Amino acid sequence: MQRSFRHGVHPLEHKEATEHLALERMPFVERYTLPLGQHIGAPAKPIVSPGDRIERGQRVAEPGGFVSTSLHSPVTGRILDIDQHRQGNGQMVAAIHIEADPYSSQQFQGRDPIDPAALSVDEFVAHVQQAGLVGLGGAAFPSHVKYKLPEGKHCERLVINGCECEPYLTCDHRVMVERPAEVLRGVAMLAEKLGATGSWIGVENNKPDGIDALNAHLPAGSNITVSPLPVKYPQGAEKMLINAVFDEEVPAGKLPIDIGIVVNNVGTMACLADYFDHGQPLIERALTVAGSGVDRPANLIVPIGTPIREVLRHCGINHETRQVIMGGPMMGMPLATLDAPVVKGTSGLLAFTDNVVNHPVEYACVRCGQCLEACGNFLNPSRLARLSRAGRYEELEEAFLMDCMECGACTYVCPSSVPIVHLIRAAKLTIRQRKAKNA
Repeated sequence: MQRSFRHGVHPLEHKEATEHLALERMPFVERYTLPLGQHIGAPAKPIVSPGDRIERGQRVAEPGGFVSTSLHSPVTGRILDIDQHRQGNGQMVAAIHIEADPYSSQQFQGRDPIDPAALSVDEFVAHVQQAGLVGLGGAAFPSHVKYKLPEGKHCERLVINGCECEPYLTCDHRVMVERPAEVLRGVAMLAEKLGATGSWIGVENNKPDGIDALNAHLPAGSNITVSPLPVKYPQGAEKMLINAVFDEEVPAGKLPIDIGIVVNNVGTMACLADYFDHGQPLIERALTVAGSGVDRPANLIVPIGTPIREVLRHCGINHETRQVIMGGPMMGMPLATLDAPVVKGTSGLLAFTDNVVNHPVEYACVRCGQCLEACGNFLNPSRLARLSRAGRYEELEEAFLMDCMECGACTYVCPSSVPIVHLIRAAKLTIRQRKAKNA
């Protein structure tokens, strides 16, 4: 019997429109925007100036600290300016604006492979940082930070997330089907550098062709295991995935490395192989475009910095679209502007017409306990929401607020339509701001 984590929810999958659509390349457009802070941590620092001629894959910004990554040009062209640009959440951020060369083929010029076996762990970590790699599951956490193990910590097991449990999204699925050799190459490479004794790739059962493709490309004697898992949300969250694969729990307030585990995404593994085998940094990513508001759903390979408006236009955005979400419907962010660019953490673009968008009316909590049954971290979401509204931040921290992964399962099951996850996010933001102010 296949294991899974306890609790969780089963939203409708809505993957049928794109799960069998092969990845296709998004055509190049005229202009690109690279926000300097499109990853968790310090923003990158520009190393180019307006008017500079640049090549596709050329580094245009260096890391702003250890928890930061490089940025590279997605196209051959020139730097227009470095100015403020509105992000999808409505905030203005510093960004590099690039004009593509209309006469360039925009082919990435491959470079000599880098042998990771010849690198020390610190050299390997430095290469990953310079490649601009981040977790491609949506969080955009700089990958090299995970690979730089804290003193006294050891990675015994490497876990790769191929669950893609968010409804609608299928880009990770297609990467496993179409690029299994690169995924496995990245897994083997990373496991060797981290000293892991084994690797596990967790894939939900609604991706049988992905499971078959990975198993078919496993080398003889490999210590990589493909682990089929029952379909459940949010199984792609690292703590839930660890619990599903090993029946082990990451303690509250701790990280997977505290029990000897590092977790990464399948897309990140393919990009790791691309960099060390071909020299290609993170200049493009796979994403899913779907929803009732697009005429032609697709899985696309899109250059980082492409305006979202252009991606939706390519897929035929419906004039009746009322909402566009970056990411999945459970954890994604409704966009304030379509002029925001695709960034490293963009796993999907979902366009919905008004007949699909939910406009709930909030009622009083009826103490039904459904949110407790949904929470994979065994928190009390309704209590956290009430404390957030009351501004009782000390009590919130004592109630393990920071262990909430904001998956949205509580809000999904709430019969009173209480915006639980939004209240939790607001409280976490306030607590972080207060701590930063007092630091």
